[in-house]
Amino acid sequence: MKEIMTLYYIDAKTAGQNGKKVAWITSGGPVEPLITMDVIPVYPENHGAMIGAGKMGTDLCEKSEIMGYARDLCSYARADIACSPVNGGPIGGLPRPDMLICCNNICGTVLKWYEIQARYYGVPLFILDTPFCHTGFSDEARKYVRKQIAEYIEFLECACGKKFDHDRMKEVGKLSIRGQRLWQAVLDTARHKPSPLSAFDAFFHLALIVTLRGTQQVIDYYTMLLNEMNERIKSGIGAVAKEENRLLWDNIPVWYRTKWLSEKFASHNTCLVADTYTSAWCGTLKYIDENDFLETMAEGYTRIYLNIGVDQMAEEVMQMVDRYDVAGIVMHSNRSCKPYSFGQYDIQRIVQEKMGISSLIIEADMVDERSFAESQIETRIEAFIEVIKGRKAGSLNRARCDNRKLTRRTG
Repeated sequence: MKEIMTLYYIDAKTAGQNGKKVAWITSGGPVEPLITMDVIPVYPENHGAMIGAGKMGTDLCEKSEIMGYARDLCSYARADIACSPVNGGPIGGLPRPDMLICCNNICGTVLKWYEIQARYYGVPLFILDTPFCHTGFSDEARKYVRKQIAEYIEFLECACGKKFDHDRMKEVGKLSIRGQRLWQAVLDTARHKPSPLSAFDAFFHLALIVTLRGTQQVIDYYTMLLNEMNERIKSGIGAVAKEENRLLWDNIPVWYRTKWLSEKFASHNTCLVADTYTSAWCGTLKYIDENDFLETMAEGYTRIYLNIGVDQMAEEVMQMVDRYDVAGIVMHSNRSCKPYSFGQYDIQRIVQEKMGISSLIIEADMVDERSFAESQIETRIEAFIEVIKGRKAGSLNRARCDNRKLTRRTG
């Protein structure tokens, strides 16, 4: 992974010398047309995650506040905006963009964030507007987004100075779907007990399905990873040595504390076996036809997890609870990501009422360490694990009691 990502950033930083163009694009945006046009996609949100993991977030967020941006804004946006004037961050700043592609299916903040960066770099910006899907996807919405995809292709033709290759787009679309299916297969190995990987592992391996979706590299990498996970299953190797409790993570990771959180849960023989975040990059497979990718991508890119109603979100969470057989949910109430966090209390209530599943809400931020209270979160985690263990013990005692009653009746 490190080798692939290092080469990827070297290619992006030397794109101009090799006659290629670079596009900054939002993480939920349609990257396949860029791959088709040989444009190198770069993701400021991925860069934000790297900044967080490198523990550079606080410094850069403070710099952005000095520039006049409020602390209440997304820490990905603040860190990225602060990087540009000083070439900051773990890779010395992102490669200079030739264009920006913004899709608002993940949030509204990206609209202003990308406008700011387009002005700073003096490059064209394309905005793909996806209407919010409260209950479904109408024909009007399909036509509206499909028309914009046609405009997106025209924008790329103008920016790149060449015609769009529809035959190659078909190939890229099929590679994209194959990659997403493989990624889902990797995530689904966590259905096994013990799980061969945790959500914290998935956070790391996610990079390729976001960054290079639609390329053969993704196929090769996830094929190798899937084989490794299956070997771990055969050998009985779990991500947590003595897995006793299985939980689901909701929201973006706390990037600067993934190791701490992983070890904290593992110390209680608890594995976070799945999450709503990494699964979002294969959650729209049911809407896209690999044999007609360009025509069906409008629905796929509109009906992503963060662009649907709370009731639908709760339904997807409940499906994951069943799919991965988890006993509880850990919800990261993320100060930076309002679309991901605002509905969590409603989701918590719905899941509790319909499934009796307990949940823990921890308050933090994905990049800005100033919002992380270690002792408070540690106390909450320990108390939550005790609740999970108590419920399991109660269920076991009830089962034993029922068995004794059954034995007396049949005896």
